[in-house]
Amino acid sequence: MKYSDIFSQIYFDLENRPDLGQVASYIPELKNVDPAMFGVHLTTVDNCEYSFGDSEVKFSIQSIAKVLSLTMAYTLEGENLWKRVGVEPSGTSFNSLVQLEHNKGIPRNPLINGGALVIADVLISHFENPKQELLNFIRLVSNNESIDFCERIQASEKETGFCNAALVNLMKSYGNIENDVEEVLDFYYNLCSIEMTCKELSRTFLYLANNGIVPATQQEIICPSMSKRINAIMQLCGFYDEAGEFSFKVGLPGKSGVGGGIIAIHPHKYSIAVWSPKLNLKGNSNKGIWFLESFTSALETSIF
Repeated sequence: MKYSDIFSQIYFDLENRPDLGQVASYIPELKNVDPAMFGVHLTTVDNCEYSFGDSEVKFSIQSIAKVLSLTMAYTLEGENLWKRVGVEPSGTSFNSLVQLEHNKGIPRNPLINGGALVIADVLISHFENPKQELLNFIRLVSNNESIDFCERIQASEKETGFCNAALVNLMKSYGNIENDVEEVLDFYYNLCSIEMTCKELSRTFLYLANNGIVPATQQEIICPSMSKRINAIMQLCGFYDEAGEFSFKVGLPGKSGVGGGIIAIHPHKYSIAVWSPKLNLKGNSNKGIWFLESFTSALETSIF
């Protein structure tokens, strides 16, 4: 059976389950998304591709982009990066001020908001034009020059970003932010505004399924050791305080975004992107997690 046949079968099975999730409403632009949208795209390391549903409709990838900025910072800083941000699961919400204060301004991991803000600060310190360098990097790993920020979503993020402002100012007070907080926030909001389709997202993350090498161009982005560690961080921290549940049910490294997207990696085999805008109470795509659980169960395969 082809992957596309499995996608279709799982989707129609899921249609019988009530999807009680809600689209993200705290970012004004995200609540305008059609909640019925659903797309899947899988790309193998030997560049076979399989799609289902709304896989070529662009959506806001939001926090999924944090993995890409992390990759950049890790290549620049190496192991020194972990002096400023940890690699432990958060166990609390993605924007917890309480945890950040308890840890004296050191975020638990780079995939929660505080951690991604530190990563933004690192990149700003390294580059004269960090936003352009970020775009250049994403276009390189995706092999796609059309990937861009969305000005509309960026403005919406900024309009409601009070908690992110609190996080970055708290870390600044502990000396873990080196640059101007407004510049860090601007970079972060642009990072989260990136739009992709499931097809583009799956292709972009294929380097993490291929020991750090983009299969289409054979360009090494990161060494195999770094690729392994980024996959490990996604496995442990990619779904906020639902990371353990995702590992238990799905068994793949992955990362979610409040735009309803999920990317998941099967090292040495494939990357798969799923998009369904309705979120569960943990802020992850409700139907997306159901789908991936059914998918890895149907194939009887995970990394475990």
